[in-house]
Amino acid sequence: MRSLFQYNWQVRDEWFDALCHLPIEELNKERLGGVGSIRKTIFHILDVEYSWLRACMGLSDVELRLEDYPDIPSLRTLSDRLRPDLIEYLNVLAQESEDKLVFPGWIAGKSFVKGEVIRHVMVHEVHHIGQLSVWSKDISVDVVSANFIGRGLADWIDSTQE
Repeated sequence: MRSLFQYNWQVRDEWFDALCHLPIEELNKERLGGVGSIRKTIFHILDVEYSWLRACMGLSDVELRLEDYPDIPSLRTLSDRLRPDLIEYLNVLAQESEDKLVFPGWIAGKSFVKGEVIRHVMVHEVHHIGQLSVWSKDISVDVVSANFIGRGLADWIDSTQE
């Protein structure tokens, strides 16, 4: 499971590189699908990942505000700032029960099974990465490879199990 998070982070970082030269107007342009714009979609990916994993940790949600992240460099900084906490949690997750209930603070009275939440977070980003790929073709940005193979993730898997 951890290798799929590492995959998401590698692809995300490559998207940051691919999109960093775009003008703000292009990042904020409303588009079909996603959450409306490239910037909003990337922010949404970060917010969902962090919120759900904090819920899995039994922690309260930290409300992130889109307005605080006006461009790709600020979104990259946010991603880099949140990632260490998530890595730390994913390193202990294997020892936790996946059938524990998660109670997200933003959905009153609802609970979800932790294993299902973790898998949702993994595929959620993949879904939005596909939207970025479609949009990038419209604005002449090279599409980031979605391949899992060839990213050296087997090395990362091995190093996390020592």
